[in-house]
Amino acid sequence: MTRVFLTGVTGFAGSHLVDSLLDDGYEVYGLVHPASSHQPLPDHENFIPIAGDLTDRAGLKSAFSKANPSIVYHLGGIASPAQSWINPAQTLAINAGGTANVLEAAMITGKPKVIAVTSALLYSSLRESDLPVDEETPPSPSHPYAVSKWTAGILTMLYWRRYSLPVIEARPFNHIGPRQARGFVVPDFASQLAKISSGELEPVVKVGNLEAERDFTDVRDIVRAYRMLAESGSPGQSYLVCSGIPVSIQHILNTLIKISGIDVEVIKDPDRYRPLETPMIYGNNTKINRETGWQPNIPLEKSLSDAYIEWRARDK
Repeated sequence: MTRVFLTGVTGFAGSHLVDSLLDDGYEVYGLVHPASSHQPLPDHENFIPIAGDLTDRAGLKSAFSKANPSIVYHLGGIASPAQSWINPAQTLAINAGGTANVLEAAMITGKPKVIAVTSALLYSSLRESDLPVDEETPPSPSHPYAVSKWTAGILTMLYWRRYSLPVIEARPFNHIGPRQARGFVVPDFASQLAKISSGELEPVVKVGNLEAERDFTDVRDIVRAYRMLAESGSPGQSYLVCSGIPVSIQHILNTLIKISGIDVEVIKDPDRYRPLETPMIYGNNTKINRETGWQPNIPLEKSLSDAYIEWRARDK
């Protein structure tokens, strides 16, 4: 049975990745940080939780020794750009320093293939002529979170060049679907609409800037991309994981309202409104498609419908 080690096992994408791996018969060792757990742990005989912290180098090496994995998926870390401004040093310590600790731990356990997940948020202040973003687009981080992910990506390439550790960097764009916590556009809209539908809120949706256009992919397609990179991606390479299609936040909201089947008033909330540094951003998925055959399969409307249905179920 193939052994796999995951960080971020209770996160949005991590929880879906665990389910996918367990369904296919893998033995999954998951690093669990109780203070930041988002999703419950799976109740499965092939899932082995290991308590740990990305900033604990010795503890991480011990966890890797116990798991002795052939594949590592590193998804753990701070995921909020807003939170990164509150404590920039902590964000860098966890996201960049934690990645260094994962790579160090991998070095002592037979050099497993490592899929290190960073972020497409390291791109900003782009002109229309710069789009779509591809793997050669120069990063231009605009917050500590982006700096931390950029640094993590650089580290992965250093470990490939210096130690031949088979590391692959995945740079996902916005991913959506069930299990996503509030603080992101789809769950923020979907949770409001679910509460309106159940009568808990007045039929008013508060919104921020609806003009931005972003690249959205279902989280289940995203984790399938990570698995395909582990199977056939090239070590020492970075891959964008994206739909390649820009979608406006206005369209996301309109679609969710249609799915909910309710009439609402949309009101702009100054507390949610932020100036747009980058009005539009979307990626080019040619490289990952060419080398692994991956492409997104789940339609946007299904992703949004599944997210809304989940929020309705939470409120019952």
